[in-house]
Amino acid sequence: MELHILERLLILDALPATGNLITVRIVRELREAMSFTEAEIADNKIVVAPGGSATWAETGPPKDIDIGPVALDIITQGLHTALQKWDEAKTLTMGHLELLDKFGVDLD
Repeated sequence: MELHILERLLILDALPATGNLITVRIVRELREAMSFTEAEIADNKIVVAPGGSATWAETGPPKDIDIGPVALDIITQGLHTALQKWDEAKTLTMGHLELLDKFGVDLD
């Protein structure tokens, strides 16, 4: 699945920190796959501020990441939990919506 920088950052933020052995192993693999190489950081001018916010130019293509069915379920569940928080805090943006639509996540 092709994912842009914002989508990868939002997914990384939504992945669970805990789970059973299988979940934790898959989350570790997802974190590695979604992370940024030094070349991507330089090419896209990715800068992370001391508070944790990031800016970037997104000059490169999206990254193609293999996502299996179990990993997809973990991402979808994580995004659903994150959506509830974003909705309650009224912090949803168009970038969130595009990612949620891509993964078929909605409030329900």
